[in-house]
Amino acid sequence: MSPSPPSLTSGPIGSALMRMTGPMTIGLLANMLFNLVDTFFISMLGESELAAMAYTYPLVFFVTGSSMGMSIGVSSVVSRALGAGKPEEVRRLTTHSLLLGISVVLLLLAVGYPLLNPVLRAMGASEELIPLTRSYMIPWGLGIVFIVTPMLGNSVIRATGDTRVPSLVMILAGGLNAVLDPLLIFGWGPFPSLGIQGAALATVAAYITVCFTMLVLLICKYKLLHLHSVKLTRMLASWREVLGVALPAIFTNQMIPVANGFLTAMITQQGKAAVAAWAVSIRLEPLMMSPFFALSTVMAPFVGQNDGAGYEDRIREGLRFCGKVCMGGGMAVWLLGVALSPWIAPIFSDEPEVQELIRLHLLIVPFGYGAFAWKLQFTSAFNARKKPFYSSATFLGRFFLLILPFAWAGEQLAGLTGLYVGISLGNIGSLGLAGGLWILMKRRERTLS
Repeated sequence: MSPSPPSLTSGPIGSALMRMTGPMTIGLLANMLFNLVDTFFISMLGESELAAMAYTYPLVFFVTGSSMGMSIGVSSVVSRALGAGKPEEVRRLTTHSLLLGISVVLLLLAVGYPLLNPVLRAMGASEELIPLTRSYMIPWGLGIVFIVTPMLGNSVIRATGDTRVPSLVMILAGGLNAVLDPLLIFGWGPFPSLGIQGAALATVAAYITVCFTMLVLLICKYKLLHLHSVKLTRMLASWREVLGVALPAIFTNQMIPVANGFLTAMITQQGKAAVAAWAVSIRLEPLMMSPFFALSTVMAPFVGQNDGAGYEDRIREGLRFCGKVCMGGGMAVWLLGVALSPWIAPIFSDEPEVQELIRLHLLIVPFGYGAFAWKLQFTSAFNARKKPFYSSATFLGRFFLLILPFAWAGEQLAGLTGLYVGISLGNIGSLGLAGGLWILMKRRERTLS
């Protein structure tokens, strides 16, 4: 099967985006259940293990953020090649991009492993929690290649306009992880009881299966991997093209766990219960935001294909449609989170203080999710148009100019409640930043044309 035609360049925009977003949301929910399922089972081990998981989040995202950045670069160049009607270029970019992505994350892993303990101490982890965190991070790191390869493969398939297959792949990963988690964490049946380390091994084992499934799909179904095309000069040309978008995205994604590390350090000052509640909250947020994350992954091929075909009006209409969906949906998610918080909190902790802090988070932070969601659509559009520096400015501005200063000021004024208010205000302000940068980009394009 050859790469599918650029179907996103014609037809009704809203129905096309929603048709693709549905399967993508289901897939992302399954994928995000990795973290939620891990958190649920680990919470049964005790408060120390749950707190240790809070310190794994920035470190895990530090590595996966690089592959996410690579996925953004791959999606941009592949979707634009499809929009321009160049299937052979799509095959070349796919093959070379997988090799590049694997090389990048292995390099980051080699550099980051010796720094693990110093980084944990810098985030405020106690000597009691460092061994627990390491017991998760080391096996997870050893399996990183199997985690990254399906992520990159999914980005290629999404770029063609197909979100059904990537969704099924992510559901497979989530299902396998959910089955293996209790077996390896608690030692059910013939399996050993490995505690927090078992959660990492369950993730790696699930992704090994998914990795080989993805490779079979790319080779046999989509026919997008051609190892005979791996010639140095052509590969370097592909790498330059992908890295033109991917490098700013990688840098941006690397800064996200740094910012989350600063937030974790702030919350550490509020005590172990606050850290345990934060470990739950930062895993609930992706779950609550999953429809909007799915929409942003759909916007990338939509904008890329239409930009490659020169259909500017469709891009503008798509962003307007996304704004309506994000603002309305964001308000619904916030109200639902508030209403369900008395039942959600006890699922993850038996400690009354931890439950109270989880409810506090759900009351305040999700209020800004609608604006944050619309901002995501702008950043996705920036990358798809090969304007990654505008996307990076939006992401970095959200954290370092808005969320972190507001959170710090809020904490000084009102403790953890003020910190949460600062995060919410930062998310709301990020939409204005994204919209302003979009206007600036369009003005510069008109001036240069």
